[in-house]
Amino acid sequence: MLLRGLVLLMAAALLCGCETARSGLDYSETLRKVGPPKAGQARVVVLREKGYGGLADGAFDFTLDGTPLTGLKTGTYVYVDRPAGPHQFVAQEMGFPGVTRVDFAAQSGQTVFFVARFSDRKNAVIANASTGVLGYGLTLAMTAGYKNQGPMDFLALDETAARTTIAELRLAQ
Repeated sequence: MLLRGLVLLMAAALLCGCETARSGLDYSETLRKVGPPKAGQARVVVLREKGYGGLADGAFDFTLDGTPLTGLKTGTYVYVDRPAGPHQFVAQEMGFPGVTRVDFAAQSGQTVFFVARFSDRKNAVIANASTGVLGYGLTLAMTAGYKNQGPMDFLALDETAARTTIAELRLAQ
């Protein structure tokens, strides 16, 4: 009996010590591999900071200029090169009323960084998820005046803050 208890204790200790790591390249490796944006292009990088896990850590799907960007999860980033000029992020979620639209402009050779987070409205809906249909309806009514009606916020980051944050993230798969 004592032996079985010790074996189970050791197995539990080993399992608790396991840590899953995101696969993919870190940002400095990606830069070395792909180089800077080509002439007339700008690079758009969207990241999801560490520490936003849990049930809500699914892949965030959104579009940039109508083209889907997929696979963004906690602790990862995605990037894409686009022609310089005006661009738009659009994020929507099935079953969530409202759409996020963020317009921005990028210059040739520039890398612009954004962090993707749940919007205040989405956080309120998640917080009241256990209140049933009536609570869901009341939450939607109470949050109808929020600036961003959609599920995501795309917040611009300055390059210094972005490079510090992105150093510990991995390229989304």
